[in-house]
Amino acid sequence: MTATDDLIVVGRIAGLYGVRGWVKVFSHTEPRENIFSYNPWLLLRDGRPHELKLAEGRPHGKALVARLEGIADRDEAALWLQCDIAIRREQLPAAGEGEYYWSQLIGLAVVNTDGVELGVVKNLMETGANDVLVVSGERERLIPYTEDAVLEIDLEGGQMRVDWDPEF
Repeated sequence: MTATDDLIVVGRIAGLYGVRGWVKVFSHTEPRENIFSYNPWLLLRDGRPHELKLAEGRPHGKALVARLEGIADRDEAALWLQCDIAIRREQLPAAGEGEYYWSQLIGLAVVNTDGVELGVVKNLMETGANDVLVVSGERERLIPYTEDAVLEIDLEGGQMRVDWDPEF
């Protein structure tokens, strides 16, 4: 995902905006404008994080645009095109009781109530009704991230217990 386990990708520099160094931003945060609440940003280029401070950011139509300190023109901004925007894990607000960030769930081993290992959480998806765990094992499984399906999450033990039929 990132150069170090301490970093979380929250977006991407998606394009250029104007001639004064502004960039278009694609955000993974919800709501998308929350990406502007993190400062500094760590732009991942050539496998290394480069710390840049966010000078300002705002919605622009259906997009987001931002200006980074020290970047004054379009040519300088172009150097950061398609770079992931990461933050340090400690920049995230603490999750509430029984709440988890997706980044905390990715990589957990998934075991059902009978002790059958189903695989590892590789990703999550939004579906509108509820989020869905993408679990990779001997095959890929899509398990709803609901109280009925996910019974226990043990971050320290690196495991999630689910009520899920391994044949499904």
